[in-house]
Amino acid sequence: MRRADRLFQIVQKLRGGRLVTARQLAEKLEVSERTIYRDISDLQSTGVPIDGEAGVGYILREGFDLPPLMFTRDEVVALVAGARLITAWGGASMARAAEEAIIKIGAVLPKEERPRIANTHIHASGTSITENDRLLIDLAENAAEQCRVLSITYTDLEGKESMRDIRPLGLWFWGKVWTLISWCELRNDFRTFRIDRIAKVEKIDRIFRQERGKTLADFYRRVELSETPETRAKAS
Repeated sequence: MRRADRLFQIVQKLRGGRLVTARQLAEKLEVSERTIYRDISDLQSTGVPIDGEAGVGYILREGFDLPPLMFTRDEVVALVAGARLITAWGGASMARAAEEAIIKIGAVLPKEERPRIANTHIHASGTSITENDRLLIDLAENAAEQCRVLSITYTDLEGKESMRDIRPLGLWFWGKVWTLISWCELRNDFRTFRIDRIAKVEKIDRIFRQERGKTLADFYRRVELSETPETRAKAS
């Protein structure tokens, strides 16, 4: 859990006028009591009215509330459109998270601003993406975050299958197709793999380190260098 999320959770758990001990907070948030003491001290220093002390417990004084999120009309449209696109075309867990995010945004918007979400008439259909592809997207995204090697069986344009051990680096979405940017250990070079052509994928119990020349930033630099003035002119 990110520290910002933990601080928010501490404030939420101190609501209700009940005394809560540091031990209770530590158990619920799965951190040490020392971390809770430090977090509460930081919250108090920023003006959050928390009363109490170590060894006794803490309570949030009545009348305190977090300021509501304020979004412009264009920001709401962008957030809703993005969430709906991910719901339609993203991974399974991504789609669920996008739906939850919209619910949370609606809950914290001022009451008079909430209709903006329903009045954002931007929608997307995800009928062309399979549930298997959704699961692969989630798996690839998690593996890239955790720097975990994947073993895949891939079918190329000519219908030939090959098995690769890859280092997943990131995902690109092209409108209807997702591609996984990777460092291919078989080719010892960057390769992109279409998600819908990955026939099989397995996690390998091996973590890779970010090495110079093999990172996502290196891939982007190579793409930029490969774009000559002539190719840019043709693309435009």
